[in-house]
Amino acid sequence: MARIFGTDGVRGIANTELSCDLAFKLGRAGAMVLAKNHSRPRILIGRDTRISGDMLESALVAGLCSMGADVTCAGIIPTPGVSYLVKKLDMDAGIVISASHNPVQYNGIKFFDANGLKLPDELEDEIQIAMDAKMDYIPTGIDVGTCTRDDSLKEIYRAFLAAQCQHDLSGLTIALDCANGASSPIAKDLFTGLGAKVHVISNTPNGKNINDHCGSTHPDQLQQLVKDTGADIGLSFDGDADRLIACDETGTLMDGDVVMGILAIHLKQQGKLAKNTLVATIMSNLGLIQAMEQHGIQVAKTGVGDRYVMEEMLRSGYCIGGEQSGHVIMLDRSNTGDGMQTGLALVDALLTSGKKASELSKQITILPQVLVNAHVGPTMKNRYMEDAEVAALIREIEAEYKHSGRLLVRTSGTEHLIRVMIEGPDLAAMDRRAHELADLMEKNLSE
Repeated sequence: MARIFGTDGVRGIANTELSCDLAFKLGRAGAMVLAKNHSRPRILIGRDTRISGDMLESALVAGLCSMGADVTCAGIIPTPGVSYLVKKLDMDAGIVISASHNPVQYNGIKFFDANGLKLPDELEDEIQIAMDAKMDYIPTGIDVGTCTRDDSLKEIYRAFLAAQCQHDLSGLTIALDCANGASSPIAKDLFTGLGAKVHVISNTPNGKNINDHCGSTHPDQLQQLVKDTGADIGLSFDGDADRLIACDETGTLMDGDVVMGILAIHLKQQGKLAKNTLVATIMSNLGLIQAMEQHGIQVAKTGVGDRYVMEEMLRSGYCIGGEQSGHVIMLDRSNTGDGMQTGLALVDALLTSGKKASELSKQITILPQVLVNAHVGPTMKNRYMEDAEVAALIREIEAEYKHSGRLLVRTSGTEHLIRVMIEGPDLAAMDRRAHELADLMEKNLSE
């Protein structure tokens, strides 16, 4: 049986790969597995702004209610908002309908447990098995579940974020890019309410424009906005607002590695960096590792995916970790990556230091890096080493960069892609080699 869960839930093109039938089955199985000890489990659902959200929410709610679950729909709300509210409201589980940074045609379904934590692989596998299992009990009559809607829950979440800010932001100018996604109803009010002067773009979602040349995967508009408005810092979120990509007052990008590095150094200076360690993934830039060494901070590495970062943090007692892509987890504040929360923490570090954002970012020197995506057949992305030509070229490039950088090849957990990343001294040479490998993969692994 092929595994349907990727690194961040079940994801695919809405109404084909992620069909209403699949959403119904996921809801029914999720109710069985996550709340098996409760006769009427309470489930919270949130979603981003993409047009397929209504359709999939209806199917998911039907599956949940068919197993006697009482569902509360929070409407459009960031993924970390659901994580927070599940625990605060004493729900049995939470579900988010979102494909995060992916284009509008994609959507996804991801689960949280009663503590607001993403599920481990074992529990996701249990849900998948339950999807095709025989129903021992099917509620009827007054035992079927109910569905209520509460759009006010996002305000409880916004208040939670605001309470974490340690400074009055008066006198600070902040540029925001909401990706026409789930942060759109919240972000401007959050930062304005704390006293900042705010300039915002891409906060008018229409169901079709989420992540459309905006947000954390397309930060060029934010960079220009910072320059045009003279903002002190720019903050760009993805579709479900669990990521942050920032830029300093000059418009220079600050990716997840830079942001993590700044926050780790800030925590250490305050005596709050647990076990003097930052958790990062194998995709993090070597420049981050070197900068942390210079500041006497250890780096623990995990596989790619914020869930694996979280698992290592919980297992080993660390307080901060994340990904180059902008997922940053601060366990003293939240149980998941939160773009707006990370933005507030970055602003706190900025104001505490009394320095400009560009000065803070200079603490981490990012080494040249090239990342190229190879689009391959859906059954081929995990079999690339079976192709003799591809395997030979990988070994050749690994040998070439053995002493001056590195080659990293990994499959996407959510799309039919193989990601080729090279770090080293010569950007043009790395770009040529990365495209050479990606082109070969697309040719030989297209099915």
